[in-house]
Order: sequence, then structure tokens, then C-alpha cells
Amino acid sequence: MQVLITGASRGIGAGLAQKALILGHHVIGTARNLTSLNERIDWLQLDVTSPKSVQNFAKSMQTRPLDMLICNAGVYPDKGQAASDITAAMFASAFQVNTIGVWDTIQAALPNLRASKGKIAVISSKMGSSARAPGGSYAYRASKAAVTNLACNLAADLKPEGISVGSYHPGWVRTDMGGENADISLEDCTNGLWERFAKLSLDTTGVCEGYDGAPLAF
Repeated sequence: MQVLITGASRGIGAGLAQKALILGHHVIGTARNLTSLNERIDWLQLDVTSPKSVQNFAKSMQTRPLDMLICNAGVYPDKGQAASDITAAMFASAFQVNTIGVWDTIQAALPNLRASKGKIAVISSKMGSSARAPGGSYAYRASKAAVTNLACNLAADLKPEGISVGSYHPGWVRTDMGGENADISLEDCTNGLWERFAKLSLDTTGVCEGYDGAPLAF
């Protein structure tokens, strides 16, 4: 299977890419800077905040079929910030990467996904859930709520074309973003997510669930 993972140079993206290689998939990874990267991965430069970069990414993909797109690239600009310190710029950054960037990436890769009736996995977060709203992290939460909504609506529109879409909470993972006090290891996260991806189909399209298979209420 040919898999494309955005933000694959570190964190959850790097873990997903490594697991994909173990599973025998051919991995295309994207990163903003193509230096000191895993040589087993086919790398493409992509900055999801740059329309020109997205256009170049689409050209680089050419006509090769794509079995799975994993939209993983994300930012958390208001992590640890008090509500009074969260700025419009933080909201703009969160939405530009976590929501608009996902939309632009999917649109760029759709011809490749259509060629093989592929799957789209959007790495979201239960922090975007309105049913679970403990406060704080307003920019990040709002952007993840929006991208989950985006994924659910894409699932409806793309199902007739044979393309399935799911959104997934990766858990609170011990990465640079999650921190050393997070709940789960990167290995547990990526093993769980790949189990979920394997079950994504036209029958389950529109699913919102955690890495452990727990359904998420949004």
C-alpha cells in the first residue's frame, strides 16, 4: 500500500511512518525542511500554510495512485496559555495548519486518492469535542473541532467516489508536543492508530474514534 503522511519528520507522524514501514507499506512523508530524514521514506517538501508549497506538492505527486493519506501535521500555539493571553494570531496559526492545511492537502491529493479509491485519516483530537469541554486551549480545541467536522462532511461527499474518511484521537502521547508526563507511549499510539486505519472502509466512513477504538462524541 502506498501511504502519504504529512508532518512525518517527528512526533506522531514519524511514529506512524515507522510503523507503516514495518507493515510493509511504501511511505511518502512530507516535511517543511528536507534535512536529516529517514532514508527509507520517499520525502516531499510541504508547508501546509503556503499555497505555493501545496501547489508544488500536488505537482510532485503527479499521477501516482495513493492508497492512504494521513493528515497528521499540526500545531498547538496556545499550549499552556491563560485564556487572557490567547491572541488572534494563535487562532490564525491553529486554523491555518490544523484545519485549512488539512483541507488544502486533501484537495491536492484527491486525484491520487481517486486513482486507487483510497482512504483519508485525519488526526484530530478529543480536545475538540464539545461534549468534553473542560476549558482552556481555545485556539487548538476550536481548530480540532473544525477539522473533525470537515472530515465528517468529506466522508459524506467522497463516499460515492469510493473514498473513505475517518478522524482519530491519537491519545495524549509522550512526544515533544505531548510532553514527558503524557499518558501513552508513541508505540502504543501508532499501533492503535494503524489498527483503526485498517478497519476504515466505506462501511465505516465518517468514523470518529480514539487510537484504542473508543468512539468519540463531538
